Amino acid sequence: MTIHTREEVVKRVQNGMSLAEGDLSHADLSYSNLKGGNFERANLSNAHLQNTNLNHANLKGANLESAFLFGSNLQGADLEGANLSGANFQDTNLENANLKGVDFSGLSLFGANLDGANCENAKFVRTKMKRASLMGTNLKNADLSQAHCQRAVFRNADLTKARMHDTNLKYADLSDAKLKDTDMKDCIE
Repeated sequence: MTIHTREEVVKRVQNGMSLAEGDLSHADLSYSNLKGGNFERANLSNAHLQNTNLNHANLKGANLESAFLFGSNLQGADLEGANLSGANFQDTNLENANLKGVDFSGLSLFGANLDGANCENAKFVRTKMKRASLMGTNLKNADLSQAHCQRAVFRNADLTKARMHDTNLKYADLSDAKLKDTDMKDCIE
């Protein structure tokens, strides 16, 4: 199913119609209200989603390769199994999102809000997370090796068994974080 216009996508979401497995590659959906939309396994590669409201959207298994999500609202969204390769999540709201097992390696999460998100088994290798907020975030078994987390807030986060090899934690806030069996070899503090 190929959908060409922003208006058609917005109308389908507002009417509760599924866009699962739809081809929305290269679509410009910036500043759209797609709250609660079903984009499961949809192709959103190279989509422009700046400041788009995807609050509680279903993006399970979606292809978001090289998508531009700067400033988007993905609060409570489900991105489990999504392909995020090359995507930009700078200043994005991912509060309470399901990010279990997602690979953010090498991406920009600069200033992103991941408070309360489920990031269990997620990969943040070489991810730019400067000034990101991860308060109360589940980061069990997550890999944050070589991530840039300067001034990031991990207050009350669960980093049990997380890998933080060579992670830059300069000025990061780890107050009340659970660090049981966390591997912090060669961290920069």
